[in-house]
Amino acid sequence: MSDVVTERNDRRTVRRARYAVAAVFAVHGAVTGSFATRVPWIQDHASLSTGQLGFALAFTAFGASCAMPLAGRISHRFGSRTALRGLIALWTLALVLPSLAPNLYTLCLAMFVYGATAGTADVAMNALGVEVERLLNRSIMSGLHGLWSAGALIGSAAGTLAAHLGSDARLHFALAAGVLTLLGVLACGWVLDVQPAEDEEPPPRFALPPRSALLIGAVGFCAVFAEGASLDWSAVFLRDRLDSSAGLAAASTTGFMLTMAVARIAGDAVVNRFGAVRTVRVGGVLAALGGLLIVVARHPAVAMSGFALMGLGIAVVVPLCFAAAGHSGPNPSQAIAGVATITYTSGLIAPSLIGGVAQATSLTVSFVLVTVLACGLVLFAGVLGGGRREAREVSPRAAAVPGRQP
Repeated sequence: MSDVVTERNDRRTVRRARYAVAAVFAVHGAVTGSFATRVPWIQDHASLSTGQLGFALAFTAFGASCAMPLAGRISHRFGSRTALRGLIALWTLALVLPSLAPNLYTLCLAMFVYGATAGTADVAMNALGVEVERLLNRSIMSGLHGLWSAGALIGSAAGTLAAHLGSDARLHFALAAGVLTLLGVLACGWVLDVQPAEDEEPPPRFALPPRSALLIGAVGFCAVFAEGASLDWSAVFLRDRLDSSAGLAAASTTGFMLTMAVARIAGDAVVNRFGAVRTVRVGGVLAALGGLLIVVARHPAVAMSGFALMGLGIAVVVPLCFAAAGHSGPNPSQAIAGVATITYTSGLIAPSLIGGVAQATSLTVSFVLVTVLACGLVLFAGVLGGGRREAREVSPRAAAVPGRQP
């Protein structure tokens, strides 16, 4: 009888942990969505050219690249729950920093901190998501990333409204950061608390991604590059290339996030029906078609349709990359961190590279590059077709609820 009760408690614990980590994904996404819609305001506030804005955004990638390999060691030192609580709070509060920067130099520093906190929180929450997926023995990563996109959609919708009303981004970001910090910290109280074994060696501070993660990361690189470019430059594209209003330009970002959210929420069912490889290949075709619409657009509606189609095509790629990494190689945690480093560094590099290409040529040419990378999804999707590991039983390392052992 006691074994049955314990098993029920264990299942309840894992389900609760799934909802909790989903909430954390949504909070993380809301920060990204909030920031993306106010990039034109930040550019104007700091009096930056397109090339200078791209240079400043490059420091986001630099900060993330430096900090992401530390996420595993932080979780090992403090336990996954405490580590995630602290990292998500730092990330939500970092949202305020870019709006306070009055010039290029201070914006570069702000974006470094913004990227560092984004990357470490991202690795920690994805590692917990893969752990919950293993315990449930079914695909949930696309749904979790769907909640990230839903959070980003909410954040971008609020940003669209703020941009339409002409509000100061400093006030907007301060209010958003306060609310999201509270929600994130509360949600972390119910995630799995994975503690290292007494004789377990701490992970290295910095380590190269394992070989098993490189090809998977390359697929994620293509998708996240398109995502980062679309998030941070869609509003600027409509404003500068198609002479759209601030509200309509911000709405293009919202449309992009909407299609990503819908596709990711439905993604687990689609992947279970058609398989990861076929899903990613079809998505690559849709993303490339969206890129072509952006490149040839002469009217805002055409460009907005292209960004929406781009979001639909790349939506499930990153969740499938994390799932594939979690089921590959002898050290899943290291593989997840490796794929995270490759893919999200791509997303953080993309805005600055898009800006650099745009400065030398035009934003239209920049999105030709995005379209070419989208075609890479069609070519390299086969690396996501590896087998899945069997789910493990809930171990004593995963605490149920605060104060209760499973």
